[in-house]
Amino acid sequence: MRKLNILIWHIHGAYLTAIAQAEHNWYLPKKAEPSEGYIGRGQDSTMPEYVREIPAEAVKDLDLDLIIFQTPKNYLEDQYEILTAEQRQLPRIYLQHNSPEPHPTDSRHWAADDSTVLLVHVTHYNRLMWDNGVAPTKVIEHSVAIDPDLRYSGHREEGIFVVNEMKRRSRMAGYDLYEDLRQRVPITTVGMKSSEIGGIGEIHYRYLHQRVAEYRFLYSLMRYSSLPLAVIEAMTIGMPIVALATTEIPTVIKNGVHGFISCDPAEMEKQMKFLLKNPDEAKRMGDNARQLAQERFGINRFVRDWNETFAQVTGIPVHEDQYVTES
Repeated sequence: MRKLNILIWHIHGAYLTAIAQAEHNWYLPKKAEPSEGYIGRGQDSTMPEYVREIPAEAVKDLDLDLIIFQTPKNYLEDQYEILTAEQRQLPRIYLQHNSPEPHPTDSRHWAADDSTVLLVHVTHYNRLMWDNGVAPTKVIEHSVAIDPDLRYSGHREEGIFVVNEMKRRSRMAGYDLYEDLRQRVPITTVGMKSSEIGGIGEIHYRYLHQRVAEYRFLYSLMRYSSLPLAVIEAMTIGMPIVALATTEIPTVIKNGVHGFISCDPAEMEKQMKFLLKNPDEAKRMGDNARQLAQERFGINRFVRDWNETFAQVTGIPVHEDQYVTES
């Protein structure tokens, strides 16, 4: 039993912070000119110290056990640029974060013809909808690594949506719904370029959830996406959710229990106004949401699932104590 040497590109900071709670030797390639996946740890990182930056040109000298791809570029280009031929024969995982694009049912995955790569999806919906071809597949549901002592207060009589570049992502991210709903309901948004549409702007991940916790509810207007990490983060701190009942969300949120879901924007507006007028009910639903998050999306379960997967693909047992302690 030993720690694994794992190469992974920095693609999704929140997810990377969570998966890195599995205590291994993680290596993040970095280039002098930052580009997709090559930013190392990133600015003011909260990741553990065993997550290390390495110059991209030095990756070929690493004694690696496992490669994890997360984007088509990682799989189709980067591995041939920075890995040796021998390293490309190592155990490999493609971690697929998103629902299929451009078509919801007829999109063939980039690794679909590669039976030597384990394709890991973050929701059962995603695995169902992607054309995975001959690639072996597995589902490891989300978790988040945020301050375990942080709790929802909900004292702001306003809803908040955590999303990057909502306007650019347009209908997929529900920009049209946001523009309509905010005429009648006090709601805001936070994330990259949100200030351009009347939102708060971008807040570093280290401080984001402390601010989000002040709002009465978290809402999600994503028409088509994977299960948003922002929803799980909000549930983890004890916050009620109002969301479109699309993709994986209906398997998570139950009406009147953890918040509300609907495909009818008028119904969502009604639900939002109910939570604004009933803070005690919002707190009750938030408490239920937190309990569900601990049971289904807890970091120990997540780390255990990943360690079992690492052992599966590498044949190297992992330490049973390589789990974190939840509060």
